[in-house]
Amino acid sequence: MKASGKKILVTGADGFIGSHLTEALVRRGYSVKAFVLYNSFNSWGWLDTLPQDIKNSLEVFTGDIRDPHGVKTAMQGCNTVLHLAALIAIPYSYHSPDTYVDTNVKGTLNILQAARELNVEKIVHTSTSEVYGTARFVPITEEHPLQGQSPYSATKIGADQLAMSFHYAFGTPVTIIRPFNTYGPRQSARAVIPTVITQIASGKRKIKLGALHPTRDFNYVVDTVRGFIAAAESETAIGEVINIGSNYEISIGETVKLIAEVMGADIEIVTDEIRLRPVKSEVERLWADNTKARKLLTWEPLYGGKDGLKKGLLDTVAWFTKKENLVHYKAEIYNL
Repeated sequence: MKASGKKILVTGADGFIGSHLTEALVRRGYSVKAFVLYNSFNSWGWLDTLPQDIKNSLEVFTGDIRDPHGVKTAMQGCNTVLHLAALIAIPYSYHSPDTYVDTNVKGTLNILQAARELNVEKIVHTSTSEVYGTARFVPITEEHPLQGQSPYSATKIGADQLAMSFHYAFGTPVTIIRPFNTYGPRQSARAVIPTVITQIASGKRKIKLGALHPTRDFNYVVDTVRGFIAAAESETAIGEVINIGSNYEISIGETVKLIAEVMGADIEIVTDEIRLRPVKSEVERLWADNTKARKLLTWEPLYGGKDGLKKGLLDTVAWFTKKENLVHYKAEIYNL
């Protein structure tokens, strides 16, 4: 798929990854409709912070992914849908699981139903590495068993399975991409990297965190966005599930040390009990095999390995430490 004459709907365009993806698509020449969550403030989320020329190039649709009528209206006239809208905070899913079913499962169903009725050319559905649970083998391939260790991951498994069921049952042109832990500018402080950065940037040296031993495969947002666009443009990815990961494993504790090094800060880590997941819910190990992405999408990380992670952290820290950006965050409050 080439940019000329193609219109793309991005759901969740107001969020962290969605705003970066929306901006990148406009810069590539696509006609983009941005689906943002309706609110009485008329806020477009992070899209409000984009350069004016990018905002002038967007068609913005305010609605709710849980509303099938609004979803179908938003999708009319679009060739491709990049579906990112979801509730993603794992701690919040422990006490409000109903909202995750409504948003992640029913919201995805609304996209799929409308795509079927409107004969949309391609759906790129967003999964998550959390669907694998604690790795049973590494690196994790797309054939790894799925295990919902939190209500959040369970609803994402349900959404993934719905998407594939529509492909098998109705021929709906679905591609599922499964990003591992994305980080970068604009990320919510509910994630570990911005949590550490915002605490240090706010002058704190006793850093409150949860478990430090789990490992993750961190991906700079530029690489994740490149994966979405590659999936949208690919002629070979329909009906496939594809990991987007760096193929580099690092513990939370080592990541925190790397952030402190980048920021030139001498810190002490304090375990905050409220930030710990229930023992059996903690995903202990994630490490992506990205062979399939390299083969089908000709995608590979630009920020791979420890050097790539450090490079991405430098860019992330530079963004968060600007006063106009840090003001959006409440470092003193634990963000579910």
